[in-house]
Amino acid sequence: MKFVIQRVTYAEVCVNQETIGKIGKGFLVFIGVSQDDTQELADKLIRKLINLRIFEDEQGKTNLSLQDVSGELLLISQFTLYADCKKGNRPSFTKAGDPVLANDLYEYIIAECRKQIPNVQTGSFGADMKISLLNDGPFTILLDSDEICGCS
Repeated sequence: MKFVIQRVTYAEVCVNQETIGKIGKGFLVFIGVSQDDTQELADKLIRKLINLRIFEDEQGKTNLSLQDVSGELLLISQFTLYADCKKGNRPSFTKAGDPVLANDLYEYIIAECRKQIPNVQTGSFGADMKISLLNDGPFTILLDSDEICGCS
């Protein structure tokens, strides 16, 4: 599982020219699911996501978490995080999870995040989405379960 986290001052997702999710200060998170991912693995990455201290405190140090700043979440499913570009110029996506598994885990992540963060917005699984954002910093972090958990 992979989370690409961008600290934003604003983010929005549109489908068919209609805004379906919009946040202010918080995290825009792109979520990639592989075939081997589980709810237990998702729980570990969710804990890390919620507790990341990458917002500035009064001294200008990145010392505050999403909850500390009343931050919001915009969660977007993105299978292309599992693109394999080793051969040729056309990426392979065989490492991405089956759409049914990926959607189930995406929905699970949304539900778990909503238990801790009051405003969680989402994209639309499998849709052609247009995403606008203002990256704050810029600050972008990759959480990869292979590195975080020692999982495969």
